[in-house]
Amino acid sequence: MKIGIPKEIKNNESRVGMTPAGVFELTKRNHTVFVQSTAGEGSGFFDKVYQDVGATILPTIEDVYSQSDMIVKVKEPIASEYPLIKENQIVFTYFHFASSEPLTKAMIDSKSICIAYETVEDQEGTLPLLTPMSEVAGRMAIQQGAKYLEKPIKGRGILLGGVPGVAPGKVLVLGAGVVGVQAAKMAAGLGAHVTIMDINMKRLRYVNDVLPNHVTTAFSSEYSIRQLIKTHDLIIGGVLVKGGKAPKLITRDMLKEMRPGTVVVDVAVDQGGCFETTKATTHEAPTYIIDDVVHYCVANMPGAVPYTSTIALTNVTLSYILKIANLGWEKACETDVSLSKGLNIVKGEIVYKELEGIFD
Repeated sequence: MKIGIPKEIKNNESRVGMTPAGVFELTKRNHTVFVQSTAGEGSGFFDKVYQDVGATILPTIEDVYSQSDMIVKVKEPIASEYPLIKENQIVFTYFHFASSEPLTKAMIDSKSICIAYETVEDQEGTLPLLTPMSEVAGRMAIQQGAKYLEKPIKGRGILLGGVPGVAPGKVLVLGAGVVGVQAAKMAAGLGAHVTIMDINMKRLRYVNDVLPNHVTTAFSSEYSIRQLIKTHDLIIGGVLVKGGKAPKLITRDMLKEMRPGTVVVDVAVDQGGCFETTKATTHEAPTYIIDDVVHYCVANMPGAVPYTSTIALTNVTLSYILKIANLGWEKACETDVSLSKGLNIVKGEIVYKELEGIFD
């Protein structure tokens, strides 16, 4: 199979679809890999390294799309890429269709095979290709939140860990999934007081067992959220609905209940966000302020740490890429139920049930 790795062109996206180590696994099995020139530089992987493992370097993104049977990316195609995608071409990437009607319609019109990393689901019901980026984003949410709590950036002027004689900051984490647990772990490591909320008691019991004693758990309800936002300095939104839009847990009117300078970080922005006031931002202009509340809603948070993120992503995607390359997408999905759940749009038809009728 001919596999193409284009350069990511979304704002401040420095990750790349595959490491040289991943490319080597494909070329040694006699697959052809096209890498767009400089595609890996943002992650620290240069053209020569890709050439040394058997890749062919192509000068333009148009060349990569036109010559490839399968495109392996990190982020969803943007408008300038829509016309490049060919009928029957496999596109394997993070799509997050629920948050973008134009993208969904463009991929239907392309009649391509869209396999979404974020809906590949294993036998335990976990999302193995989303997990590493959720781990990165959950940890980064605290790193960024701590920074934006600083006064020069209009935060409350709180040091999350406090110092002797001064109480630590308070962090509220909505969702006890991968993002939430990683965020709670990072915040606890800094010495902050952490409350993590969920509606799944099994997850809350897990958190109670594995995280330190200064991480407290609470059952999530609108009433309890409204009470806790009044006293917490940093609020992390980490709620995921598989393949669908995130629920709006923080409404516009709730902002007035928060103290001026409170920071909210919406990690669910790719799925439409779990705050009503969420709008996607970029690493170039990551924050905005509504009702004196600082919003950090960067849609590709792991893109800020591309070396870590690219390696973590290839670690989990490679086995699926190899399966598709070796067997073709139809046989690969027939033999691997996990991969078949990644099928979202096939030759103009929506096949992932959570997407059906979402934009009608």
